[in-house]
Amino acid sequence: MEIESDSSVALPGNTTTSMHEGSEHDAFVLRYVQPGLVGLIDGTVSTLAPVFAAAIFSGPHAAFIVGMATALGAGVSMGGSEALSDNGKKTGRGSAIVRGAITGAATTIGGTFHTLPFLIPSLHWSLIAAFIVVAIELVAIAWVRYRFLHVPMKNSLMVVTLGGAIVLAIGVVLGAS
Repeated sequence: MEIESDSSVALPGNTTTSMHEGSEHDAFVLRYVQPGLVGLIDGTVSTLAPVFAAAIFSGPHAAFIVGMATALGAGVSMGGSEALSDNGKKTGRGSAIVRGAITGAATTIGGTFHTLPFLIPSLHWSLIAAFIVVAIELVAIAWVRYRFLHVPMKNSLMVVTLGGAIVLAIGVVLGAS
């Protein structure tokens, strides 16, 4: 199917834009936002189980070490996976190296923020601080999905929070056993 040059597309919010006006935005989303969002989601969600399991099982110092190792390891893994998965030529997603770097950095950041509270020596206070940080991270992810992918904020919060809660529960159950 061929797209005519003067065609328009209805975007969420009942606004209409030409395909050419949206293509710059779409390229930005594909090349920068999407790799960053994938990394942020993976870094935030995938590190919850090991960090909270280590905290409950062994204390805040172990949680900090496990969290940082997981965040850094996941950043390298996700960055490499993104860079190797698509050279960007067929999909128009841009440089594989740039996308990999963005994904890797965002993954590391996503896993690091809720790990930092475990520098607090008290398990009770580090857990409270980490829960607050996780809540902020999940709201930030939902906002990025809302802002750039036009997913309704309510839906995004619900999906992101459910995913985070499931992984967090896995960590808590394993840590308590």
